[in-house]
Amino acid sequence: MKRTIITGGAGLIGTALCKALAAHGFEVASFDLEPAPEGVRHVHCDVSDEASVLGAFEELDWDSLDLLVNNAGIASPVTGPIAELSLDDWRRVTDSHLTGAFLMTRAAVPLMNEGSAIINMASTRALMSEPNTEAYAASKGGLVAMTHALAISLGPAIRVNAIAPGWISGGDGLRPEDHAQHPVGRVGEPNDIAEAVLYLATAGFVTGQVLTIDGGMTRKMIYAE
Repeated sequence: MKRTIITGGAGLIGTALCKALAAHGFEVASFDLEPAPEGVRHVHCDVSDEASVLGAFEELDWDSLDLLVNNAGIASPVTGPIAELSLDDWRRVTDSHLTGAFLMTRAAVPLMNEGSAIINMASTRALMSEPNTEAYAASKGGLVAMTHALAISLGPAIRVNAIAPGWISGGDGLRPEDHAQHPVGRVGEPNDIAEAVLYLATAGFVTGQVLTIDGGMTRKMIYAE
């Protein structure tokens, strides 16, 4: 049985990833501060903290790993005006996404089998922004850069790719105009990202890439009426 670690496995996207990979025969461990979905092993971990990451791997006690999905991170992208953004809040966001992915990858690589894969969860916000999202955008942009760097450093034994989700929703409170912004006609769902993870987990000729899963939203030119 193949093994995978998913960080942030208790969140909206993380829950879908855990369920999809378990359904496809993976032994799944969720590294998160919150409990894992039913049927998935929960390992309590703050990915932004070095000691917590090392302790989580000791608790897990696996001798091999086939897939690492660096999905954890503070979900809200807005941190307020840059002139008012504290260094602590900057670090809290960047550590949860970028430093966490570094710490997890560093700990995971010695366990990873030939032909294994790492998937970093970036965002379309690495390429486009709303106001007051500097820390989040910088974190996701850093993940994109770290992805191609790791692909070169770890290949050919380990493939490293990123996914850049667009608007992914749990389905509540959406308006027709929200769906209409997307060329595919709807806002994204967590399972759209799970399908992309399943693809990249086995796509043996794909590495160093960023797979954008956004319903075409970043390709649509928008003009004020």
